[in-house]
Amino acid sequence: MTREKFNQIYTRAAERKGGDIALEQRLSTPLSCTELQQITDDRWLACLTQKIFQCGIRWQVVRNKWDGFEKVFFGFDIEKMGLMPEEMWERKAQDPEIIRDLKKVMTIPDNANMIHRAAIEYGSFANMVAEWPEQDIVGLWLYLKKQGKRLGGKTGAYSLRAMGKDSFLFTKDVESYLRHTGIVDGGRDTLKSWRNAQNAFNDWQQESGRSLTEISQIIAYSVGDNRV
Repeated sequence: MTREKFNQIYTRAAERKGGDIALEQRLSTPLSCTELQQITDDRWLACLTQKIFQCGIRWQVVRNKWDGFEKVFFGFDIEKMGLMPEEMWERKAQDPEIIRDLKKVMTIPDNANMIHRAAIEYGSFANMVAEWPEQDIVGLWLYLKKQGKRLGGKTGAYSLRAMGKDSFLFTKDVESYLRHTGIVDGGRDTLKSWRNAQNAFNDWQQESGRSLTEISQIIAYSVGDNRV
């Protein structure tokens, strides 16, 4: 199947959402490189942890408990995370102020170490993320998957989007579109599928001049059951 031009996707999305203005109002834009660089490492660890805990349960359940997480884990201060002994982590995993899940709690020190290593090399984890080229955003997904804990699949990508890094997402509607058009024909989380999707998004970005974030949202609005 011939890959659609971006203007065809946009036109269909606009028709489904009530016109160009209505569609544009639904779109979000990523942060600039400078804005991303200003995010402190503790906020990156907090976001990664929140997304890990949201896997498999309703997201709002985690949000409702989040003040407790911030308190129990000292605001996700990277240095403090590195000083806590294993038995202290086990005790904290039983604290009623958080969602008690030892395996997920134990991702915190591992991901704190990942962030610390990146900070040594790049000055901060935020610098690394900000400077990573969007044309290889799947390379950053792979970095998170390999260097961190429980950051494979959708978790790493959703974390980056939540923090404002320009990224497309394999949402249900986007994945359905990519499969229907033959761009992706293998497992969703395989490197082949990631690379094929990245190549398509890069082409659409060159055509449109839009961010990966906007393109991903427009594709999602162009298909599925979300018609206005």
